[in-house]
Amino acid sequence: MSTARDYRGRVDEDLADWSLGRLLSTAARHVERDWNAFLGERGLTHAGLLALHALVDGPRTQRQLAAASQVEEQTMARVVERLERTGHVTRERDPEDRRRLQVRLTEAGRAAYTEITATEVADELVTAPLVDPAGFRAELIRLVRAAGRG
Repeated sequence: MSTARDYRGRVDEDLADWSLGRLLSTAARHVERDWNAFLGERGLTHAGLLALHALVDGPRTQRQLAAASQVEEQTMARVVERLERTGHVTRERDPEDRRRLQVRLTEAGRAAYTEITATEVADELVTAPLVDPAGFRAELIRLVRAAGRG
């Protein structure tokens, strides 16, 4: 049995024996946990950030937001409710069709989105422990493209 150190420096006796899929999945969960914590400190979730991204160019309906974020409309309804409670968005009647609600970024939502995207924390969470971040990125792109063909 091999000894390996995980990206936080802890020794794990069987980490070197894990399959690549298990290693990739575990690494993704660790990065996702750290990313969610970073967003949570700013009153956001990953789904909320996707919604803010979709709203940068202007208001959208919840249906449009769900499609842009690749989530179900019911999921987006909960995301928008939370974003509205935290002051990141408002919902207003569509002037062209009063039956529809449009979701619009507030100044606080735009500022939060700008702050998050201006930092490189999303990349740093992954690249900080790597020896060859550019090579790793290239391999991940290749893997995602190949897996997407299945």
